[in-house]
Amino acid sequence: MSSVTREFVSLVSATGARNGAGFNPCQGLYFQPADKKASTAFIATHYNVDFSEHYLGEYLALRGFGFLGWNTRFRGNEAFFLLEHALIDIGAGVEWLRQQGVEHIVLIGNSGGGSLMAAYQSQASSPNIKPTHDLKLPEACLSLPQADGYISLNAHGGRPEVLTAWMDPSVVDEADPSSIDESLNMYNPEHGPPYDEGFIEKYRSAQFARNERITDWVLEELDRLKPLGMSDRAFMMSRTWADLRLMDGSIDPSDRPVGVCYAGDPKRANFSPRGIGLTNTLRTWLSMWSLRTSECSGEKHLGNVVVPSLVIQSTGDTGVFPSDAEQIYAHIGTQEKEIQFMRGDHYLTEPEGARDEVADMISAWTQQKF
Repeated sequence: MSSVTREFVSLVSATGARNGAGFNPCQGLYFQPADKKASTAFIATHYNVDFSEHYLGEYLALRGFGFLGWNTRFRGNEAFFLLEHALIDIGAGVEWLRQQGVEHIVLIGNSGGGSLMAAYQSQASSPNIKPTHDLKLPEACLSLPQADGYISLNAHGGRPEVLTAWMDPSVVDEADPSSIDESLNMYNPEHGPPYDEGFIEKYRSAQFARNERITDWVLEELDRLKPLGMSDRAFMMSRTWADLRLMDGSIDPSDRPVGVCYAGDPKRANFSPRGIGLTNTLRTWLSMWSLRTSECSGEKHLGNVVVPSLVIQSTGDTGVFPSDAEQIYAHIGTQEKEIQFMRGDHYLTEPEGARDEVADMISAWTQQKF
């Protein structure tokens, strides 16, 4: 088996200039076989997680493909995320691959990146996103280079969807992370697990209501700040490890271990200063997390994904569930699509050989399509 080369790629984008300290906003690593130039390459990007050394890079390069683990300016900077600029940064990576002579480019939407890459392809093929509140859509967002394929791998349905599914609706006061309405506390043993249908319905309705309340407050706060000459501000949101499925394996059943989340014990994680959406600006909330205003919803964009598509879901994932994969598959616009389930956790660290298995699966599908 041939060895793999890794090349550091550092670029500016149409709306992202080189920083005064010297770094470019878009950075990543390009993996490819050492003995040949890849004619087909993948690009994987996340909203804020560093994907430059993504675990699939070497596996797919060893199978003859290129792989660009790509970061936008928002790597590690979730609090200031704006979708339109992230898409422009992804476009810089896609364009770089074309310049290397890559004939076929496949987007890999892994984990949170699933909806991000769907939004990218949707905007590239049929521009449709709205700018973040009170901002103007950059012209560069209207001429993004398209990719040729799309893969969803253990992906959440969308940023506002996953946050709402995970958020704790028992929070009484957003300024007090210890405040609890016990009638909605999933960790109160009086409610379960298992949780009955009445509690599940009440709980999910309250999760939606919490998201909407925050959106109401954000819009009001923007209006309040405007006369003061302030265009934005930061705020914190706590308690986002509270998906009922974490503690009740009968809801959306799979092979996942129950009582475990990505951060370990769900209750301990829920009451810790850790979790998605912890720190935001007002506009980032509207761009990324709000059910009402966010363009980071997979459902809004998957219908415009009309290139060959593959959905892969591991059955031991503790944060992405079978229904997520099934909904993503249902919403993808092309009829040239497949869905496959496999054993494994979220990042396929277990069982042994899971990463080879998914790389073989992706390789076989890609060779068939391109």
